[in-house]
Amino acid sequence: MKVPRRAIPLITASLVVTLLSSSPAGAFGGPGSDVRGGANDSGELSASASQSRIKVTQTSGPTGGKQGTVTSTDVNWKPPPCWYEPVFTPEQLKDFSENDGSGDAGLRDGWYGSELWTDHFRDEKDATTIFTKPATVKGYKNYNLGKKGYFWRGVAPNVTELDDTTLCSRLMFWQDAGEIPDVPNAPTPEVLADYAYDKVKVPETEVELKPATKSTVNLPTWVWLDKGTFKDVKVRAELPGTGLWAETTAKPVALHLDPGTEDAEVFPASGDCAINDDGSIGTPYTKGAADKTPPCGIRYLRATDGTPYQLSASVTWQITWEGSDGTGGDLPDGTFETTQDMNVQEIQSINR
Repeated sequence: MKVPRRAIPLITASLVVTLLSSSPAGAFGGPGSDVRGGANDSGELSASASQSRIKVTQTSGPTGGKQGTVTSTDVNWKPPPCWYEPVFTPEQLKDFSENDGSGDAGLRDGWYGSELWTDHFRDEKDATTIFTKPATVKGYKNYNLGKKGYFWRGVAPNVTELDDTTLCSRLMFWQDAGEIPDVPNAPTPEVLADYAYDKVKVPETEVELKPATKSTVNLPTWVWLDKGTFKDVKVRAELPGTGLWAETTAKPVALHLDPGTEDAEVFPASGDCAINDDGSIGTPYTKGAADKTPPCGIRYLRATDGTPYQLSASVTWQITWEGSDGTGGDLPDGTFETTQDMNVQEIQSINR
């Protein structure tokens, strides 16, 4: 539920900015909104500090078919909760303040009415912020028109998960063009790489089986995927106005099989089938190989009796990144799982 934001009273010549710790930062704007302000991923303009301007583009990898996002194998890993971004040029802020003036002046600071914006950013009135302790923020003259640079503010994709209310809590502030603010939680290429982690779209996995639709008790079912099925997926995350970028690459490295029942054996015993350099997995079944052990496969030991087993195929994606300043490294591996029905029959004799 959104909490109504109160008008912020003027006290002598200064503004008082109240901390709205229980209010979502996305109370203004959003997809389809016509509220002007910082641009989000799609290029729309928004006055919401929950919408990042970071632009994410897939530069390589499959684009068709069913896709999904990976889940980190490290349950303790989380992307950065917030950071600062450039949001307005002087001209944009002037237009926004004088024609709308309802939006987020900071991560938790929602200002209603143009007077609050014009007083501080046009008429040089100081603002008093109330976070862990009061602080006076010097006002600006005529939106800094004529200067080259941007007004920056804190951004948090999910402010409800931001436990520390002091993080990224500065009121919107000025930074000259070509400069990154020297403040905690300033954006870095690694921040962009982390942000892009859950923007990586990988293909769903439906493995090929022999027999294709029904397996037989005690006979191995071969599992494979043709070459080229899996390819590296690379996305580029850029923060306009900063020169910062990062490329995050997901490389498929293994397929894990879970037969969906304890009454089964997997090959290899770990259930992990390697993904070859050409993107293939396992070896296709050939006639006469029914008694052989497949390099990647399953042997079911009990029939399904009308209720199919849920065969799970989970691909592990090794994720790395490199950034605009020459930095780079590893991010936690990601997994993406799909399931498919497996019917298993039991027959008394087999003719080969």
